[in-house]
Amino acid sequence: MNPNDDLPRGLPDATANPEDMLAAQPAAAAAARPAPASDAAGARAPATTNYEPLLQQLAADYLRDRRSERRWRSFYRLAWLATLLTLVWWFFFQSHHVSAPSTPHTALVEVRGEIASDTEASAELLLSAIRSAFEDHGAQAVVLRINSPGGSPVQAGIVYDEIKRLKAKHGKKVYAVVEEICASGAYYIAAAADEIYVDKASVVGSIGVLMDGFGFTGLMEKLGVERRLLTAGENKGMLDPYTPLNAKQRGYAQAMLDQIHRQFIAVVREGRGDRLKETPEMFSGLFWNGEEAVKMGLADDLGNLDFVAREVVKAEEVIDYTPRDNVAERLAKRFGAAMGEGAVKAVRNLAPIR
Repeated sequence: MNPNDDLPRGLPDATANPEDMLAAQPAAAAAARPAPASDAAGARAPATTNYEPLLQQLAADYLRDRRSERRWRSFYRLAWLATLLTLVWWFFFQSHHVSAPSTPHTALVEVRGEIASDTEASAELLLSAIRSAFEDHGAQAVVLRINSPGGSPVQAGIVYDEIKRLKAKHGKKVYAVVEEICASGAYYIAAAADEIYVDKASVVGSIGVLMDGFGFTGLMEKLGVERRLLTAGENKGMLDPYTPLNAKQRGYAQAMLDQIHRQFIAVVREGRGDRLKETPEMFSGLFWNGEEAVKMGLADDLGNLDFVAREVVKAEEVIDYTPRDNVAERLAKRFGAAMGEGAVKAVRNLAPIR
């Protein structure tokens, strides 16, 4: 039996070598330290979380999204550029009308809608088409297919005078074919034709001139609104809707309308000649259906475009010379209007110079 067995644990053995005791102290201290805490299953406690892989993943995802965004942005820019180039190509190279063949045909020009400077029935557009029709050697005659309530006497007069000139220059006839309506300025243009054909239910006539407007003087007095108009010249504010129309100004306006009316009547008489069976109501602004118009000499006969091309012109093939806006031109006009509106707003929003 070892006498040291009775000694308490942890006390040094007296018989032990001092150097061995000193070497054993670190191991004993390590053994004396408490073991790491563990759960019932013996698992170790979690170590400190490492965020570096997560940050790397986030950075990679961000860069990938940025590259994808740049690719899509480049794609959209190229798509818009291709669209713009296509529109430009259409605008400059697409013709306004169908190319006319060299074979004999009837040249058609449409007169539709209001006759005014900014419409499809403006003098500029109509005359461009009419000149092309006259200059084409294959066109046997020019047919104006009319469906218009009229419009500007100035625009109508320009078309009338040019048709008369082209007829004398090229020796070709012009026929007017009326669809639903040929009134006022539209009939002014039709009077230049050698013959006028209508449907029995067409509306023809309205040989007159008008000037319309509104007057708000009584309403303004009831509302207590005062009109403050300053002019240099006693008639500069003539026809102002907020100022009473005096007798002198009314007489001046009426004399101007009467003069234009006489010009209109002279054109109709020149164009229709002896075929016209004048009545007191003919130049009063009234209008009639096609059947009555033929009886009165305002039209020559009943017939449509196909009838005139086949039976009158003797060239059944019809080629349309009417200028029409293509897609690019319509978009360009809308884009131009939008840009103009934006420019006006920008100017209005500028701060005043002080």
